[in-house]
Amino acid sequence: MNGLIQIKKHPFPSLLYLEWTLLAITALTAVIPPPLRRFRPKPPELSICGAFPDLSVCSILPELSIYSLIVFAAMGLRLPRNNHANKVIYTGIEILLILIIGLFGERFARLFPFLYIILVTRSCLIFQLNGRLFVTTLSFALFLVTTQLKYQLFNFQASPQAQERYRFLILNSSLVFGLSLVFVLLMMNAVLSERQSREKLAIANEKLRQYAMQIENQATLEERNRIAREIHDSLGHSLTALNLQLETALKLWQSNPGKAETFLATAKELGSKALKDVRQSVSTMRSNPLQEQSLERAIASLSENFHRSNGILPIYQINLEYPLPPEINTAIYRITQESLTNIFKYAYATDVKLKVTMIKGNLRLIIQDNGIGFDLGQNTTGFGLHSMRDRTLALGGEFNINSAPGSGCKITVNIPLTRLT
Repeated sequence: MNGLIQIKKHPFPSLLYLEWTLLAITALTAVIPPPLRRFRPKPPELSICGAFPDLSVCSILPELSIYSLIVFAAMGLRLPRNNHANKVIYTGIEILLILIIGLFGERFARLFPFLYIILVTRSCLIFQLNGRLFVTTLSFALFLVTTQLKYQLFNFQASPQAQERYRFLILNSSLVFGLSLVFVLLMMNAVLSERQSREKLAIANEKLRQYAMQIENQATLEERNRIAREIHDSLGHSLTALNLQLETALKLWQSNPGKAETFLATAKELGSKALKDVRQSVSTMRSNPLQEQSLERAIASLSENFHRSNGILPIYQINLEYPLPPEINTAIYRITQESLTNIFKYAYATDVKLKVTMIKGNLRLIIQDNGIGFDLGQNTTGFGLHSMRDRTLALGGEFNINSAPGSGCKITVNIPLTRLT
């Protein structure tokens, strides 16, 4: 506790403290008697009871004005928030209390304009701009009406000269009071606008933080997928070929040891390559598996390995008008590698054709085999096919598969080159 009353329901506790300060000044001014003046007659009390002290209700009205002031001060503890009808009723009760204090409060009536300033301040906290303007205008109008009523009461007791001075005083006080209300209204609008700006900025910062977290999570997910594709496309290809070489060597070990030894030697080379891929992936997660090779040479190397593995030499044709960006070379290489791996594992093909060409600003890759094919409705959920499709879509391209049982398979990849230059 810091000594101040903790007001959690009030939107601006500092304004509530200011209200109480103004009300305390009003109460003290009413309680402390005015200084004695020897040579000036006592001015009349500018209230109904001051003008008509014989009224029967005048004995209780001063106490009523005190209670009204207390209720008015307590109403600042809880402001209506949502229901518009409650806001109107709340403001109406405040105006009624101010009128009671101003008309019947005698000494309290001398400083009742402070209450209108508090009323305008509260209205800025509960109403929109139109409501604030209406309450401010109404406050000024009520001030003028109350002041005019007091002036008429004063006419019954004052001389014409005093009336003239009082009229001039009313004019000055009305002008000052009107300017004060305008100042309070503008100040509160500025304070509320600044608060709304800070709230909007806080909301924007929170949304930005959430977006940053989403981007970070998305980047992490994409990086995981990239690593999975790299492991699947590089290590998976090498281990698949290694396993087939070992299976063939086992089958030929009894009948043809010499040829089996050749397959074992190839398996050893594939194992060394797989180990090298693992070391390079773990140390650098390299993005360029071609290792400074041209795309033509890299595809030729894949074809040679495919030929050594199953005795089928792919027929490939590569026509490139100019060197491609590294990301396209990598994608074409990985898609070709994965396609040959799938043909090797599942297609039982005897003829494989591969073509890379540039057509009207697009790079087109076609890989076709005469294998057993597959049903597109059932066999397109493997990670290899997803990896090829993801690589193509990441470059803004199109990935298509045409296949049917007994009709082989044709993979077509189109990558636009204009948007990447």
